[in-house]
Amino acid sequence: MIFWNSVYLQLIPIKLLHLNVNNLSATSRVALSCFSNIILFFLFFFVYRKELKEDFKKFKNNLVENIDTGFKYWLIGLIIMVVTNHILAFFLASGGANNENTIQSMIKVFPFLMLIDGGMIAPFVEEIAFRKTLKDVISNKWIFVLLSFLIFGGAHVISGATVWTDYLYIISYGSLGAAFALAYYETDTIFTSMTLHMMHNTVLILMSIFIL
Repeated sequence: MIFWNSVYLQLIPIKLLHLNVNNLSATSRVALSCFSNIILFFLFFFVYRKELKEDFKKFKNNLVENIDTGFKYWLIGLIIMVVTNHILAFFLASGGANNENTIQSMIKVFPFLMLIDGGMIAPFVEEIAFRKTLKDVISNKWIFVLLSFLIFGGAHVISGATVWTDYLYIISYGSLGAAFALAYYETDTIFTSMTLHMMHNTVLILMSIFIL
């Protein structure tokens, strides 16, 4: 609930700085998004600080095997995501998911802030919201993976969907969410999926900055 309503945190700087919400610059929108993610970061860290400390010990003590397991699932998820995106783009003749297009525009406006926000802060927040909170209450492996698939995919698609075909991109985003869920479940430490998520986002953002 906190994650889904975190957009309202942006009202704090909007009110304090007397910003006109109907005439926000692209730079202001990026900064506001980063602000709400930072608040979530510290809030989630405070709530889960003891468990995160234990998880980090597990991750560090078995680092190579955890990275190896996580990388395997990430690679499978990435392949499914890329293939699905190409199939959908071909049959729908679209330019990709609206969420992806929005992110690309944000990177162009404020690249290095997006590198910090999207590459480090957002993966931490999303792994807590989409993986840890689910695993804490769901013991069945495949129900956990399925819910992570649906919620993670939906979170990246629903807000930007304009036509029913946009919802098909839940499959591509969800496949990566399922991969992170499997990595977390198999290694029993959130830092496995978190590390791979950070790596994935950072590489894509760097590619957007320096190549695309």
